[in-house]
Amino acid sequence: MKQHGYILLSGFLTAFVVVLLTMPSLIKVARMKHLVDEPTEERKLHQRSVPTIGGIIIFAAIIFSYALWFPQGALIGLGETGFKELYMAMGAAYKDLKFILAAMVLLFFIGVKDDIIGFSPVKKLFGHMIVGYILVVMGGIRIQSLHGIFGIYELPVEFSIAFSFFVYVVLVNAFNLIDGVDGLAGGIGLIASVTYGIWLYWAGDVALALLAFVLSGALVGFLVFNSHPARIFMGDSGSLIIGAIIAVLAMKVVDHDTSRLPLWLRTVPAPLFAMAVLAYPLVDTFRIFIYRSSKGVSPFAADKNHIHHRLMAHGLGHRGTTMALYAYSIAITALSLITRDIHPNKGLMVLGVTAFVLAMLPFAIPLRRNP
Repeated sequence: MKQHGYILLSGFLTAFVVVLLTMPSLIKVARMKHLVDEPTEERKLHQRSVPTIGGIIIFAAIIFSYALWFPQGALIGLGETGFKELYMAMGAAYKDLKFILAAMVLLFFIGVKDDIIGFSPVKKLFGHMIVGYILVVMGGIRIQSLHGIFGIYELPVEFSIAFSFFVYVVLVNAFNLIDGVDGLAGGIGLIASVTYGIWLYWAGDVALALLAFVLSGALVGFLVFNSHPARIFMGDSGSLIIGAIIAVLAMKVVDHDTSRLPLWLRTVPAPLFAMAVLAYPLVDTFRIFIYRSSKGVSPFAADKNHIHHRLMAHGLGHRGTTMALYAYSIAITALSLITRDIHPNKGLMVLGVTAFVLAMLPFAIPLRRNP
């Protein structure tokens, strides 16, 4: 187990160091080439031009670190002695690696193009469909059971594929939508990746845990430059990559064998745990889509009605807003563990109501008028 921990720590530190050492050069180049976001729209919360291509370094750090420290042989199978079991574990790990890297490369180019010269929504959606096909259909990374939620266990193959497509699209767009305050998307992604990484490590999946910790290391390095006042934004090239990896990790958590988990964690319904970790981006995305649709506006139209915008309007500032939403994510995740022994449907109700009520509090509290 020590060797497994060494791999995860090495992947985390490598990604962190790569971002920490190379990001200053990217910031300099971005300013020279004027690859920056200007505060020309009222909804934007920054007051100066900021480079928008930080995702380039995040992507490079993840690819480099993941490939460098990817476990081999018995390390993938956690030292299993049976040749058949080890062979199957190796095959599954390399299959995931193959399709995850292919999807990440395609998403990276979509994001970079969108950051630099723009990308039409139709072409962007087509790109997401290709990535979803690679991950869900070709890679078989999908949710196959709801573990008793709504009385549903095994999902029919067609429904499983369609539902997993939906999950991927929602999560990728959710991380793109919450990227509006310094340190927010990076911090929420960090909390999610660390949480999923620990869960997958305890479940015995070193290869996927490595992906989670590599992403965590890259995000810690990025937050050094993205915390308020931000020196660089991740852009679509970053948010799409983060959203896709988090979607993969979430679906793997839901569909993973739990026999290796600690006894106290086995009773946690995996779908509820996976959703609780992502409570903030999910609640904010669904709330904003419903709000825009009720106003007759396109769900993809940009505005200042996100939860983080409302917290900023209350005077919390960038740091206060990010800290409040970090606490929100951690609290909902903790609640999923506290309620682990109740029926999944009741647990879903408790988590859903709590997450929604807390998210609506900033809108229920009247804004203070300026004297």
